Amino acid sequence: MRRLAGVGEDRRDDAAPRDTRRPPQTSRLWHITLSVAGAARPPHEVRRALERLADDHPFLLAGRYAPDHAEIGYWEEARDLHDAAAIALRLWGEHRRSAGLPPWEIVGLEVVGLETYRRRVAEGNGPPPVARAGVRPF
Repeated sequence: MRRLAGVGEDRRDDAAPRDTRRPPQTSRLWHITLSVAGAARPPHEVRRALERLADDHPFLLAGRYAPDHAEIGYWEEARDLHDAAAIALRLWGEHRRSAGLPPWEIVGLEVVGLETYRRRVAEGNGPPPVARAGVRPF
């Protein structure tokens, strides 16, 4: 008969110890589109700020801007959608000072996995693959 371990007793169990650690998560690529908007700024200032952001964040593929809004698209590596979205939502604020970004608020966020991005492009429902990365007006 098997006895359960109690206070002051050794637990005797024929079963091998279980590994309760979680298996390592692999990272995946996520395509991020972040939209921001706010009070109008001179277009040349917005452009320079987005170019500095591209220097700070080397995965920035493309940025489009107008005096009162901008959109950036880039790839992020993260464990899951939640992590990718959290990183994306912090990007603008974390780089605001170093890149001289306008004090705009985030007004849109799209996060899609690599497979979804490729499928959209193949079906003609997504943006074409970026041939030339950079910052340009809308």
